[in-house]
This record gives sequence, structure tokens and C-alpha cells, in this order.
Amino acid sequence: MHATTVIALLGHTNYHYNDRGVDLAGLLLRLILGVTMIAHGYNHIWGGGKIEGTGRWFESLGLRPGLVHAWLASLTELGAGVLLIIGLFNPVAAAGVVGVMTVAFLINHRPNGFFIFRPGEGYEYVLNLAVAGLALGALGPGRWSVDRLIGHEPAGWTGLAITAVLGLGGALVLLAVCWRPHKPEPATPAAPADDPAGE
Repeated sequence: MHATTVIALLGHTNYHYNDRGVDLAGLLLRLILGVTMIAHGYNHIWGGGKIEGTGRWFESLGLRPGLVHAWLASLTELGAGVLLIIGLFNPVAAAGVVGVMTVAFLINHRPNGFFIFRPGEGYEYVLNLAVAGLALGALGPGRWSVDRLIGHEPAGWTGLAITAVLGLGGALVLLAVCWRPHKPEPATPAAPADDPAGE
């Protein structure tokens, strides 16, 4: 067999191998992100203090009205999770992950440093989920998806752009309109040392 034919065959084999790897990577990312989002949405609605408790927590973080944003975040998590698992509207579903995690990063985790074990929980977890969402938007849903069945698979720069604009852009617009963080109370000046009554 001629050398160029062998090289061409090897290149062809590697191409198909990489195709299968991309399909598998897309499936794994979709499944783990989908299950994680559904777990978060379920917990926000039915776990702990239920949706009312989530609403009070959101209100304490400055998202107002808290209950409205609790429902918005929870339904986004549940909806995005289901869409990711079945592989439908992949860049939109991935944008749901990016949007929710961007809001969480900016209003809650960013001031607490990188590591999640720090007091208040750092941002490593939400950052990784957000970047995984962006990566999935660029990667595409892969072969084992409803998107592939219906012939609608935006990926590459197009998929990444849709995910970034909807996810990051949506989060920033929401925060600009609805986030009103509490201002710290001004410190009360200490009484002079020779005036214990503060008068």
C-alpha cells in the first residue's frame, strides 16, 4: 500500500475517533450539568425552607422581590436541566446554567475567595459550572441528542455566542434591573476614653 494512502487512512480514522470523542464529551457534560441543575432547582423549591425560604435568602442577598427571583432561578434550573439531559436547544439550555451561576458568583460567592471550603463558600464551584456551560455551548450536544435528530446543532463560535449572550448577558441585565445589595450600616464612632457614658 502506498505511503500516502496509509497516512490518509490514518487521518480518516483519527477524524472519526475524535468525532466519537466529541459526541461522548457532549453527552457527559450534558448529563452532569443537567442532573446538577435539576438537583439545585428541586432543592430550592422543596428542600430546606422550601421556595419561601429560598425567596427570603434571595431577598437578603439584594435580589428583589426575592420570591419572584427564587421561582425564576428554580424554574430555570429545572428547565435547563431537563433540556440538557435530552439534548434539546443545547445553547439555550447551557445558557441557563451560565446565567444562574453568573448571578450566584456575583451576588454571593465572589467576595468569599476562590475555594469553596472558605467561610461563605468561595466561587470555584459556580465558576466551574459556568465555564462548563460555555464549553458545552461551543462543543454542541453531540450525536445522542434531540438536537441531532431534528438537525439543529449550533456549535463552535455560533453555539458559544448564543450561550454567552443569553447566559452572561441575561444575568447582567437581571442584576442591573433587580439587584439592590444592602448597604453596610455606618460605623458608630467610639466614645472618648474619658467619657464612658458617650456624652
